[in-house]
Amino acid sequence: MYDQIASNKLRSTALIVVFVLLLALIGYVFGQVTDWGYLGLVLALFVAFAMSWGSYWFSDRIVLSISRARPVDRNTEPYLVNTVEGLSIAAGLPVPRAYVIDDPAPNAFATGRNPENAAIAVTSGLVQMMNRQELEGVLAHELAHIKNYDTLLQTLAAVLAGSITLISEWMLRSFWWGGGRRRDNTGGQLGAILLIVAIVLAVLAPLAATLIQLAISRKREYLADASSAMLTRYPIGLAGALRKIEADQNQLRMANKATESLYIANPLKAQRAGGMNALFNTHPPIADRIARLEAM
Repeated sequence: MYDQIASNKLRSTALIVVFVLLLALIGYVFGQVTDWGYLGLVLALFVAFAMSWGSYWFSDRIVLSISRARPVDRNTEPYLVNTVEGLSIAAGLPVPRAYVIDDPAPNAFATGRNPENAAIAVTSGLVQMMNRQELEGVLAHELAHIKNYDTLLQTLAAVLAGSITLISEWMLRSFWWGGGRRRDNTGGQLGAILLIVAIVLAVLAPLAATLIQLAISRKREYLADASSAMLTRYPIGLAGALRKIEADQNQLRMANKATESLYIANPLKAQRAGGMNALFNTHPPIADRIARLEAM
């Protein structure tokens, strides 16, 4: 269990480093093949910072609003609130706000920039379908996301991916419309090589950024599963919950591509099944997650 947690943390950090380096490379090459010079690198980093700042402060409110989650308290959902409170105390965390999404599809997510400003949302279907150990496993998984700052990490990954796509589109538009003139028209072979590299980066970098973002999301799910098992000391509870979620055929109506990575199981699983779509899945296979939990 501890080895799995350490391995996932290391790999997630490495993927974020690759993300930042890719963004810096695009900004640098963009500047070298246009009149921007090193301002291209500065622009790329500025865009990433500005988008990260907005996401850091407002992402939780946006996600809860999109999901139509309603706040609950001890009077409206005493069992849910008491369970969240007990697990939070055991994990040494501030008690997050609890929300319910009125939907029969069983699922849940956590959001918030830090443990002090966190929220957990579960669907009404999840509360009705799970027994006590299974519900605790799911909630412990979401608390693990909060404790490990996964919501912040995944927001950062999404913002970096968006920044890379934005800079790449600017680069392609500058080539297409002639707005980004070559800085050195007599650069000969070196200038031609730089131009080719810039075009290849502009076309392939958004795809690479998306794949890195999804890889980060999948690693953090494994980490949260292991952390949940550590908190409850009963990995079979979460394994049973995942098995029920996988078997359920209801489609979560409020989910979309912007929020799918937040949920404990992909709410758009019908769109991600099989073939090349599996490469773009935000979650690892549930069968693999269950096998890991049962082996703990």
